[in-house]
Amino acid sequence: MTLNLHKVLFEKFGYASFRAGQQEIIESILNKEDVVAILPTGMGKSLCYQLPGYILPSCVIIISPLLSLMQDQVEQLKKLGEKRVVAFNSFLTPNEKQTLLQQLERYKFIFLSPEMLMQEQVKIKLQSMPISLIVADEAHCISQWGYDFRPDYLRLGEWLSHISRPPILALTATATKHVIEDISTHLTMQQPTLHIQSLDRPNIHYAAVEIDSQENKFERILKQIESFSGPGIIYTQSRRKADVYAQKLSDKGFRIASYHAGMDQIDRMFVQQQFLNNEIDWVCATNAFGMGVHKDDIRQVIHDHIPSSVANYAQEVGRAGRDGSDSLAILFYTKDDEDLSIFITTNDFPDESHIRLFDESIKKGLNPNQLISQGLLTETHVRILTFWLARKKINETIEILQQLKQQKVEQIFQMKDILWNSLCIRQQIVEFFGQKLNSKPLNCCSKCGLNIEELIDSSKEHVRELKLQSWEKRISLLFKGIE
Repeated sequence: MTLNLHKVLFEKFGYASFRAGQQEIIESILNKEDVVAILPTGMGKSLCYQLPGYILPSCVIIISPLLSLMQDQVEQLKKLGEKRVVAFNSFLTPNEKQTLLQQLERYKFIFLSPEMLMQEQVKIKLQSMPISLIVADEAHCISQWGYDFRPDYLRLGEWLSHISRPPILALTATATKHVIEDISTHLTMQQPTLHIQSLDRPNIHYAAVEIDSQENKFERILKQIESFSGPGIIYTQSRRKADVYAQKLSDKGFRIASYHAGMDQIDRMFVQQQFLNNEIDWVCATNAFGMGVHKDDIRQVIHDHIPSSVANYAQEVGRAGRDGSDSLAILFYTKDDEDLSIFITTNDFPDESHIRLFDESIKKGLNPNQLISQGLLTETHVRILTFWLARKKINETIEILQQLKQQKVEQIFQMKDILWNSLCIRQQIVEFFGQKLNSKPLNCCSKCGLNIEELIDSSKEHVRELKLQSWEKRISLLFKGIE
């Protein structure tokens, strides 16, 4: 099998060898095992289902959380010459969806969101098709998003029970023991094989900097990006602040755009493509941005707040330095940020009054959309309550949602403690996910001692080396094509 895998790897992807963990994951899939694979960002998770797709007889279903992620994966496969790939999503017109459903079995790689997967026509079609592999990409979203604003993640098990079940691969860069259990349960995995690589990225260097007031944060961010170049991502908590930062920095001559869920889908896709194509150097975003953005040379990830969880923080800073070059994750915070993060994280979570209002309305036969139009409930409230009240009694639902809300608060406390105590940031993040840090790089973090000037100098040299390697690879592939 090993020789065959290396042959497919070279013929389809142009690589001579696997990255750490990839071959073992692929072998488990081909042995028809359910697999939970945890690989750090930039370590080639996509190849773990793309390569088996060329060996397995039928299609691969990829459950993906974001339109941007789907589109990026589709484009990557098309660049490799694969034509049998499609994203079945809301970008398609009703007529396009109908046409695609009629010929879905022609495709090898089919990308869908959990919500699209739950649509009746799609479920019926997939039940009639042979499927060789099901992939949950960014599988931590099952646990992170499923319990509240995207409950269709928790319905995946119901769908899986109605199909001829192939092996399942769950892919993510970060997962605690609890999240792994959530993934296994909701994907109805059968004694899954775990493949876990260290999530530590030695080339990412951490800094946590306390600021005396909210008003001074922008000035510190401005100084940061004036002193040390991008490309980079600035993460903030509000859509308004993302727009304000982007406008102020644009006025000062930086090539930057904002990105958040309040923007039209097309506009968001446009900003992402500008960033990937080096037409802009910076994106100022809420946490809506970043997943699936395969940009290798992100040099800085800047936060102006306490993230909502250690897992979210690890995902966001992990987008830096995919090329292996030194990169900086710097976070500016004030003592007031804890309360602000708790408010923002829990503000759209239904409380007991929302739950009782929704329950009474349903019993009266009212459409929940009326409550949204009247401003009494949000769309998120309705999604959450539709899921839970269909499965639990009202008092059980109240208790469950109160517990989930408290968990969100505790996750912010965990993140705050990592920033505020005197212990190594890197070590705390690694240990949070149940792993052990074997060694620390030079300039590890602001708690251990950090010389940012040294990082920038070494980064420039490493980038020059990578560009040379890139040209060598291109020449090699060119001669391969001639042969």
